[in-house]
Amino acid sequence: MTVLNLCVAALQAEARDVMRLELADPRGGLLPPFEPGAHLTLHLPNGLQRQYSLAGDSRERKRYILGVGRAADSRGGSDYVHAVLRAGDEIACSAPANNFALQPDAPRYLFIAGGIGITPILSMIRWCEAHGKPWKLVYAARSRVRMGFYEDLRGFGGRVRYHCDDEQGTPLAVAALMSDVEPGTQVYCCGPAPLMESVREHGAHLGADALHFEWFSAPAANDAAQSPGEGFWIDLKRSGASLHVPQDQSILEVLEANGHELPFSCREGLCGTCETAVCEGEVDHRDYVHPPSQRESLRTMLVCVSRARSARLLLDL
Repeated sequence: MTVLNLCVAALQAEARDVMRLELADPRGGLLPPFEPGAHLTLHLPNGLQRQYSLAGDSRERKRYILGVGRAADSRGGSDYVHAVLRAGDEIACSAPANNFALQPDAPRYLFIAGGIGITPILSMIRWCEAHGKPWKLVYAARSRVRMGFYEDLRGFGGRVRYHCDDEQGTPLAVAALMSDVEPGTQVYCCGPAPLMESVREHGAHLGADALHFEWFSAPAANDAAQSPGEGFWIDLKRSGASLHVPQDQSILEVLEANGHELPFSCREGLCGTCETAVCEGEVDHRDYVHPPSQRESLRTMLVCVSRARSARLLLDL
């Protein structure tokens, strides 16, 4: 994995519990390019690795712009950014990666953002503007003071619809919103799990290929539905080892217990960091990175959550 050593060029409050973070090359060089929807993995000085979406214009090469929401149940990542990180600090991060890629040939786009979910959506809007693509945004938050990048969005006028729970007295009416979506529209949604689950439910008539999601946490409803499943074996192609994966352990946990170090971050099938090549066997994909329409052709798996449908898997390890 390529690691970039960057400096914090600017750090400022963007909204309540939202920090705008700008990173740049300390020598003023150009940064690796990225596509709309991409994210960085920050290697924080406290030892944590956390993914944050890029909100800037993908044509800009002198800085990366991130929006970091302070999570109420933070495990140390967002707390560190908000409370400890300062302008001028040096920080390591991965090169941009993209699990939420924008389809460039759609006739139109509907973007639905909840809270800090605006960050990857904003980079997509900037791309649509640069390429003359029709788009609309519905941006929901608990209150207007929690809407990050509000000033950036004001210039887009009526193409942005704002919904504030405290002003409307109710959450966003997703069913009514999705019932009016024109066929052929590509829908991109990022925000809290309840919002995205509602978009998926009420947008099912558009087809799975029209709905795209960036998850911050694994949906609770799906956690209960996906039981650990039966145990199985993994064979490691390069080392020649064979390891049993019991019902109550993940492949990643078994590999770690046997001395194999793999990169990981979320352990929930959200970030793609632990993606591993599969040489043989049938995978039970349980991640939130790859849409169902792509899974049959995949020759990789996220070993933190996915399991085996066959008795054995041969991994390229």
